[in-house]
Amino acid sequence: MDSKRLNETSKFLSYVLRHEPQAIGLRLDSEGWADLESLISGAAKAGRALDKALIQAVVDSSDKKRFSISADGLRIRAVQGHSTSSVSLQHVERTPPEFLYHGTATRFLQSTRQQGLIPGSRHHVHLSQDIPTAVAVGQRYGKPVVLKVAAQRMHAQGFCFYQAENGVWLTNHVPTDFIAEETL
Repeated sequence: MDSKRLNETSKFLSYVLRHEPQAIGLRLDSEGWADLESLISGAAKAGRALDKALIQAVVDSSDKKRFSISADGLRIRAVQGHSTSSVSLQHVERTPPEFLYHGTATRFLQSTRQQGLIPGSRHHVHLSQDIPTAVAVGQRYGKPVVLKVAAQRMHAQGFCFYQAENGVWLTNHVPTDFIAEETL
């Protein structure tokens, strides 16, 4: 399967499974699960040809493991990154490592210095366990910068952390007191 088609399909799945399921008449349950057949038929009505093999190839080839197919093979979901109010994933609270990292672009530094890291339209702030992943995330938005988050210190002060199925760390907000710019 060609990488361009996999990438385009991954972006489409992210769009409908994280942000706009109604764009193709899809319904997500509170944990973000959608019926696979409904996804395929809704996509077809919107002019996008999907089948189970293509969807499975996207799930299997995603280096970020953005999607999960249920054990029975009948449902699919994005594992984190939702902005739709109908989804409220119940992640298990975890104790974070000493530091986590957030990749962003230099153009967002001013607002981060003023308000810390906020989830924006998503449900959580996304954090990486390593610097290379954070750099890759930051590059998607412009010239990258990596922010080092004192996660254990935050946790000791009562902030909750969760980890999605794909390893991404999640929290509701990171105040400025816990953020330092990492030298790349």
